[in-house]
Amino acid sequence: MKTDEGSRNVLPFQLQFDKPLASQVKMAAWNPEKDLLAMVTEDSKVVLHRFNWQRLWTISPGKCITSLCWRPDGKVVVLGLEDGTVSLHDVENGKLLRSLKSHAAAVVCLNWEEDAQVNRDTSGNSLAFEDRTTRFFPPSPRVPCMPGLVPGETGLNDDGQDSFVELSNSSKQCFNILCSGDKDGVLCFSIFGVFPIGNVNIHECDIPTMTKDRDTICRLLNASVRKVALSKDLCHLMVACSGELVEENVESRGGQTVGDSMHGFHCLVLDTSIFQKSKNELHQVAQQASNIEDLLHVVRTSLSVMHKQWADSMNIFHEKFDLLASLINDHGLDSSPQEEFLSLLGGARTSPAVHQFLVNSLGEVGMKRVSKVVCGAGKELQLVVLNHLQPAVEIIGFRMGELRGLSRWRSRYLGIGLDETLVDNAVEKAGMLLVQVERFIRVLSSVVQQFANFFSWLLKCIKQLMSEPSDQLLTYNSELVVVFLKFLYDQDPVMQLLDLSEADAEIDIDLETMERVRELVQFGGFGDSKYLQRTLAKEFQQMEHSGNSGINHCCHLLFEFQGSCPDAFFYYFKKDML
Repeated sequence: MKTDEGSRNVLPFQLQFDKPLASQVKMAAWNPEKDLLAMVTEDSKVVLHRFNWQRLWTISPGKCITSLCWRPDGKVVVLGLEDGTVSLHDVENGKLLRSLKSHAAAVVCLNWEEDAQVNRDTSGNSLAFEDRTTRFFPPSPRVPCMPGLVPGETGLNDDGQDSFVELSNSSKQCFNILCSGDKDGVLCFSIFGVFPIGNVNIHECDIPTMTKDRDTICRLLNASVRKVALSKDLCHLMVACSGELVEENVESRGGQTVGDSMHGFHCLVLDTSIFQKSKNELHQVAQQASNIEDLLHVVRTSLSVMHKQWADSMNIFHEKFDLLASLINDHGLDSSPQEEFLSLLGGARTSPAVHQFLVNSLGEVGMKRVSKVVCGAGKELQLVVLNHLQPAVEIIGFRMGELRGLSRWRSRYLGIGLDETLVDNAVEKAGMLLVQVERFIRVLSSVVQQFANFFSWLLKCIKQLMSEPSDQLLTYNSELVVVFLKFLYDQDPVMQLLDLSEADAEIDIDLETMERVRELVQFGGFGDSKYLQRTLAKEFQQMEHSGNSGINHCCHLLFEFQGSCPDAFFYYFKKDML
């Protein structure tokens, strides 16, 4: 390249760095706000470098990465995976923030666009959404972490959640949409990158074209999306795809198309003005629903943590006390551990099997260890319920109530699919879950109390059998020991409420309680009178999947609000599609 002044050569580009990597780079993207370059290598690793080639971190999702992009503020890097998953990672450390399975095929392109305009009404007032939850509730509970190996530790603090909360809140301040496309021609839209609002299959789009001096309507066959780009005002979506463009009325014979067709690359322009026209409504619903999704994650993790804590403690309990059944068989006795303990409680002569078990197999040290593990696990479960599970369910009920109020504003929210009937059902299910949590607290408290009473009695028995003083031990209640041996020794009502594998099992409810529930239904209570027969895990499972039956899942609106949007939303969307 020569200048006008002379023959002096001028280099249009200057090489800054020439640095090798361990594997070939197949895609890269600059951070829109910082001097950061994210690169994806052939061995499916994500490497983040500064402009001076300083490496910040490297992560490996474990799956083939097929696309890459940044959130508009540069704080989140987005990966599209071969299995159809879209994952969001923190720019600071590469930590996985959220994973969303929106596609059934490989995600080959991503585009995240933000609308910086502020919505205002006709009088010029801002229509920004005001979150009123903080007026009535403390800050939303965090996700509990799995406790360590030391008995008594809850491990509930996780400083790493601060970045997730901050990123989540900052993302929801502005209205932004993540668009992803897969190799099968499906486009998915997500507000904040985490709240799916719908999808479009380009094979179903009517494409007006001009062929042979006449207007025709065409369709794409065997098309794959290559690139997508939302306009700055979110009103148009550019889609670059490859496939076969054919007239809509062309016949197909023997698997082959008859008529004119055009093979190659095509560029479509879709009218997405509904994002702009209903921006405020979509923004408000997405904020509420995505916050509910965050709280659902808290509930889900709380149930998982409690399940593991209690299962581990019960394994230790049964590992020690199952030895008594073996000793009874070895001594040729025709009885059960419960019968032997009841005989001991009643003052009968101690059998050799029970004596050997309490003095030699279990002992004072073993008894104290089992008591510490079981009662400690019960206290940890109570902390998880009080600090995480119960507050999350209460806030879910409040947010669902606000969505219920929005759904009654039909002139503004019916157009985006906010259905009052479905939201009413979701509010009821949130209330049922809260009732189940209250019942779980009572059951857990009773079980822990009876375990502690049983262990106090056994410890006193061990002291007496070893002729040691037992006056300093805690007192026990004989009636509670009898109740424990009859109903809790070989049963576990806590695990029954927590175990998803037993979610189909029904809980026995007395006739008086059932009759009272039926009366409440008649007076305007819950429409489902059988909710007390379900476990806590089953109730939560129904809340998550209540929208699956008979609803077309084009968008993800929570509970039975899930799936209510597609018909109204995308019918309007398709009508305006070019």
